[in-house]
Amino acid sequence: MNVKISRSLGLVAALYFTANFSAQNTKKDTLPKEQKIEEVVMIGYGTQKKSNVTGAISSIKASDIENAPAAGRPEQVLQGRAAGISVISNSGQPGSAPTVRVRGITSFGAGSNDPLWVVDGIVVDNIGWLNQSDIEGMEILKDGASAAIYGVSAAKGVILITTKKGAKGRMNLSYNGFFGVGNAAKKLDLLNATQYANIMNEANTNDGKAPMFSNPNSFGAGTDWQKQIFNSAQRQSHEFSINGGNDKSTFFTSFGYYDQEGIVLRDISNYKRINARFNSTHKVFDFLTIGQTFAYTHVKAQGISDNNEFGGPLSSAINLDPTTPLVVTDIASQPFPSDYTNNPNIIRDANGNPYGISHYVSKEMSNPLAFQETQRGRYRWSDDIVANVFGDWKINKNFNFKSTVNGKLSYWGNQAFTPKAYLSSANSNSTNNLFREIQRKFEWNTENTLTYHNKFGLHNLNVLLGQGYYEYNISYGQNTTYKNLPTNNWQDASFNFDISPTDKTSNAWDGKQTHKASYFARVVYDYDNKYLFTGTIRRDGSSKFGRNNHWGNFPAMSLGWNVSNENFWPENNVVNSFKLRGGYGILGNDGIDNFQFANFLVAGSNYTFGDNIIHVGYAPSTLENPDLKWERTSQFNIAADLKIFKNFDLSVDVYRKKSTDILRQVEVPGYLGLINNPWRNIGDMNNDGIEVSLGYKKNWGDFGFSANGNFAYLKNEITRLEGGKEYVNFASFQTLGTVSRLQVGQSYGSFYGYQNLGVFQNQAEIDAYRNSNGGLIQANAKPGDFKRLDANGDGKIDEADYVNLGNSVPKYTFGFTLNMNYKNFDLMVFAQGQAGNKIFQGLRRLDIPEANYQTAILDRWTGEGTSNTVARLTKDDPNQNYTRMSDYYLQKGDYLRLKLVQIGYTLSKDVAKTIGASKIRFYVTGENLVTFTKYTGYDPEIAGGDTFGIDRAYYPQARTFLFGANVQF
Repeated sequence: MNVKISRSLGLVAALYFTANFSAQNTKKDTLPKEQKIEEVVMIGYGTQKKSNVTGAISSIKASDIENAPAAGRPEQVLQGRAAGISVISNSGQPGSAPTVRVRGITSFGAGSNDPLWVVDGIVVDNIGWLNQSDIEGMEILKDGASAAIYGVSAAKGVILITTKKGAKGRMNLSYNGFFGVGNAAKKLDLLNATQYANIMNEANTNDGKAPMFSNPNSFGAGTDWQKQIFNSAQRQSHEFSINGGNDKSTFFTSFGYYDQEGIVLRDISNYKRINARFNSTHKVFDFLTIGQTFAYTHVKAQGISDNNEFGGPLSSAINLDPTTPLVVTDIASQPFPSDYTNNPNIIRDANGNPYGISHYVSKEMSNPLAFQETQRGRYRWSDDIVANVFGDWKINKNFNFKSTVNGKLSYWGNQAFTPKAYLSSANSNSTNNLFREIQRKFEWNTENTLTYHNKFGLHNLNVLLGQGYYEYNISYGQNTTYKNLPTNNWQDASFNFDISPTDKTSNAWDGKQTHKASYFARVVYDYDNKYLFTGTIRRDGSSKFGRNNHWGNFPAMSLGWNVSNENFWPENNVVNSFKLRGGYGILGNDGIDNFQFANFLVAGSNYTFGDNIIHVGYAPSTLENPDLKWERTSQFNIAADLKIFKNFDLSVDVYRKKSTDILRQVEVPGYLGLINNPWRNIGDMNNDGIEVSLGYKKNWGDFGFSANGNFAYLKNEITRLEGGKEYVNFASFQTLGTVSRLQVGQSYGSFYGYQNLGVFQNQAEIDAYRNSNGGLIQANAKPGDFKRLDANGDGKIDEADYVNLGNSVPKYTFGFTLNMNYKNFDLMVFAQGQAGNKIFQGLRRLDIPEANYQTAILDRWTGEGTSNTVARLTKDDPNQNYTRMSDYYLQKGDYLRLKLVQIGYTLSKDVAKTIGASKIRFYVTGENLVTFTKYTGYDPEIAGGDTFGIDRAYYPQARTFLFGANVQF
């Protein structure tokens, strides 16, 4: 790590000392200092001049995203626009939340690794309710020094969002909207019916069994199941805003409507959102300003199960045999007519014909169109209200006091009708039911800050003192189920039916409320804009932890030096400005449920006591741990910021992020009789990284050009696990069992399995592969089977030979944005990608031998010399070619995606004035136009939340074309 830092500093020094400086010893200012426009950034409970920022903060302004079409989730505007921020669109399903990571994985036990979201000072659990066009700016606090002001909640990074406010002057009305159509960017190459029949016959023959099909060529191409589930999908967005004000009051009001259909079975995959916002400020007296923000969002959505190999239309379309017809018009001609004649609840199409049922691929797999009929009428919904009120009292020219009350009230739920249905022998319902669930959660907090600011001589001092109190998870929920309704139609299903009390069930629950109190302070000082210092301390107390660790302290400090502001720095045309900065801070993470330190008695341990009568018994739920405490993440950051050749802006950050006392549940012996495994502080992990951002901007007359690129390198390593363990199992997959581990010395969720050394081409190669005692290492192998590495040298192949097969966490992430404009035309190009990771391609059901294959199986071994990468086909699989984890299932996850291309044209002002507008712009946008990758699944852009890199049939992203307009009055 020290070598990397030295190299980075050496590069910066070289840029300085090789510059062609002029002989001047003093600087020239073409503008008086009071006329210069200084860019400011949010730093938490305040702002700071960007030139004096000492922490690692990335900024995204409204101007950076205003032309990006609204997406289903506002988090997506972060993708590829800031170094060190990984935003992965896990799913193309409308409304699906992307995975956001700030400088990698911070924890592997306590909650998700999502950053802390703060919108207008309000801490929220997500920003799915936020309207993208309402965003004025976003600041990502990446290092310990900048994020420490948020203490125990900041270890995973902090993202500050400011929404738009009104400005004094004439009232402004604006509209931004688009309409577009999307389709699947890629489909898998699956076997057709003839290929499938031949492959199944070959597998049976290799196992010494009779062929499944007598005449494979009679099937032709068969059913293309992907064609049946993929469809074109419309997407539209309309946003209106009004803002204005005077010297006393300003306001901003917006309304938004967003509607997106899914590209997979759009009738049961869609998303609608309605937004409204009202922000205002009022100067009551010269010394007192009050204001508020208010946002309401309503969402209604339908969705299919994705990234789930155990059913759902995507997985079914991949695995179903193409010999099964979509719809059966002649039951007598089917090889198994009883599938259709013995089941009265079979699903039929509009013409009364039954949907085809596979006799070979069953379990959770079913005809996707029949499945669709059982899902109609299912939906989820939510209503979110997020608001705050504040008062800002200017005590005198140096002191300022601000008090805020923030809150979020959420209602959400879902409704589902499950009809009587027969989809297959393993997937049927003999009774129907109607289910409804409603939940409510209220969270609020109050914060008070006192700020002192003074400038004396060349000294600038800003001191912040603050206090906060927070209430989380004031919640409840309830659900109801009615069975055996007298209708089997979702449109007629209702809770108004008078049914038997025995067919009614209901449940209710209350949430576990959490309290937190905080005290914080910050000192920001600079001398003559040259020598910079920021010091922060926060003390948090939480009800989540026991009596021994209610409180935690989170200090931080950072230093900066604006070298180019020194008198010895001469004016030059190479390095125009140069700043060094560095910092260290300690952050926390409390992402566990409430009262995990305690031992509660719970019902369920029933017993008899002499009278043979069962009595309700109570037993401890887990083991008490009064020493349970926060995870601690310390982070060291050193960086340099430069402006080069007047038009280039370069930033380089090098950091080490160390997580200690990671919270995780530990396994205990079953004979203890505990319901839940206890929580302990059991692990440590490091993240080392380098981030580079480079921007260029220049105008030549009517032509303007700007380009911004960013690159990040990340090395993740687990350094300690509980009890001195070398590893613990992590993710598993079907019959393969565990496919990844948390292993000391390796990256989070690294893949482990057999290393294949090729394919045995003949019996002589099998006989030659022997141990030191002369015994066969793979005695069950036959020609065409995988040859496995005997990693531990014990002369046999078993799970002790599992080796590290690659990382699931990308080592490299990058993004690039290009903007050009000439007169009334403008062009934007945005690309992003990642590299250095592996993806587990788990699209096929391994426990269903007759599941379909991708056409890559056609390159299998069929005789000596035919293949050294794909083993022979077999269902019995005595050598465990396909039923044990190996590198066969892993593929490179590298990709570069042309995410967005937009061409716009702005009408002349004279034409706009004819309708009273000040600006009218039309644009055409293409999204996800092309992806460069070797990955053979639908989409390499996957993360899977905190289980990285396992593709269980992700919903692919759509390739979309949009036409839109921006109008301002």
